[in-house]
Amino acid sequence: MDRSKMNTTALAYIGDAVYEVYVRKYVLEKDAVNVNKQNKLAVRFVRAEGQALAIKKLMDSLPENELALVKRARNKKITSKPQNADAVTYKLATAFEALVGFLYLSEQTKRLEEIIHQAVELIDAAEFDDVRKKIKK
Repeated sequence: MDRSKMNTTALAYIGDAVYEVYVRKYVLEKDAVNVNKQNKLAVRFVRAEGQALAIKKLMDSLPENELALVKRARNKKITSKPQNADAVTYKLATAFEALVGFLYLSEQTKRLEEIIHQAVELIDAAEFDDVRKKIKK
């Protein structure tokens, strides 16, 4: 089965879970003792604004097949109202999660870890007061 043709909502569903595990591992390595601190740190990586910022910056460097998938996921009609993000941010975050899901289901572990590593670096470096402005540009 060609994973790149799968429903992007399904890819985002699994991608969200996979990404969450990687983020939890990352924050655990930063602070293995304080669970409250871990949760606060994880939020910046898993919230829609962070994921949207990461995929927006990564899009220029994605190979054609990954970019096509990301654009398909981003452009899919939203059937439910996003709770904590505007529609543009939500669509970009969903596109990021779909890419993670695609790489995971395709068993492209090395590429998956490259993308997640780059996303975490981008999000970690971002000043979140300016993130909404950067996403809209």
